[in-house]
Amino acid sequence: MQHILPNYRVMSRTTLRDRMENNTKQMKARVTNAMENIKYIATTTDCWTAHRQSFIGVTAHWIEPDGLERCSVALACKRLKGAHTFDVLAGALNDIHTEYNIRDKIVRTTTDNASNFIKAFRVYAGEEGSTTEEERENGNDSEKDDEDLEVETEAVEVEALMEEEDECSEYQLPKHHRCACHLLNLISTVDAKKAESKDGYRKISRAAFAKCSALWNKTARSSTAAEVVEKECKLQLIRPVDTRWNSHFLSVERIMRIVRESGEGAIRAVTMALKVPMFSPAELSFVTEYASTMNPISKALNILQGEVDVHMGWLVPTITLLTVKLDRLRTSSNFCQPLITAL
Repeated sequence: MQHILPNYRVMSRTTLRDRMENNTKQMKARVTNAMENIKYIATTTDCWTAHRQSFIGVTAHWIEPDGLERCSVALACKRLKGAHTFDVLAGALNDIHTEYNIRDKIVRTTTDNASNFIKAFRVYAGEEGSTTEEERENGNDSEKDDEDLEVETEAVEVEALMEEEDECSEYQLPKHHRCACHLLNLISTVDAKKAESKDGYRKISRAAFAKCSALWNKTARSSTAAEVVEKECKLQLIRPVDTRWNSHFLSVERIMRIVRESGEGAIRAVTMALKVPMFSPAELSFVTEYASTMNPISKALNILQGEVDVHMGWLVPTITLLTVKLDRLRTSSNFCQPLITAL
C-alpha cells in the first residue's frame, strides 16, 4: 500500500474487528425488527462440512402483510463443533430461533431427509406420524399380544423418568417438513439403482456409463484432452458432481448434444485421440433413452427448486405431471423400462 498510495493508512486489526462486530449487531437488529410484527415464519436449515469444518445454516421466510411479497433472510451460518448428532442440531436451532425471538412464530422448519434432523424433530418437536409402516404394524401386533397377557404392575424409578423428560423438553423445536426436492433427488439416485436388479439393464447401463466416466475423467485431468474435445466437438464435456444429481443428467445430456449436433464421428475421433473405448450403437441408444427418461425429473427439480415464483401448491401438480410423463415414456422405451418402473 505504501507504493500504491503512500498517504493511505491501513486500518489495524482491532479496528477491522470492531467494525465487523458493529456491522453484525446492526444487521441482526434490522433482521429482528423486520420480523417483529410478523405472525407466521417458516425456516429452512442445513448442515454441511467444508475444509474439515462443520457449519449450520438457517434462513427465515415470511409473507409481508402489506404488499404480500415473499421475504427471506439468512439468520445464521455458523460453526458447528462436534458430531452432527440430533441433540447438537436441536440445540443450535433452538439458540438461533431464540436469538431472533421467533421461536413461537415458526410454523414449519424444512430440512433434508438426514436421519439426525428427523430424530431431532421427533424428539424435541414431538412429531407424530414419523414412524414407518413396519414400525406401526409391529406396534399393532404387540398391542394384540399384550391383550392376551395378564396385566402386571412394574416398578419404575421416578427420578430417572423425570430426568429423561427434562432432557426431551430441553429444546423446543417447531413442526418439521421434509424437503420435496431432496426426496426427488433420492428417487433419482437411490431408487433409480433398483433398476439394476434387471440383468439386461444392469449390463448395458454399466457398460455405457463406464465409457462416459472414462471420457469425463480424461478431460478433467488433462488440458490437452479438453482441447481435443473442444476441437472435435466444438463443446466441452461436463463432469458430474456427487452432491448434485442434476449434474450427472447434464453430463449425459451434453454427450448426447455433441452426438446430435456434430455426429457420432466427433465422439469417435475424441475416443480414438484419448484412447478410450467407443460407444457401441446399443450403448448410444441407451444413453439417449436414459437422458429422455431423466429429463422430466430434471425439469421437475428445476421448478420445485425455484426461490421466488414457486409455491407449495405447485408440488402435487408437478409430481402428478411427472408421473404422467414417465408413463408415456414407457410405451416407447426399449432399454429403460426397469428405470421407469423404479422411478
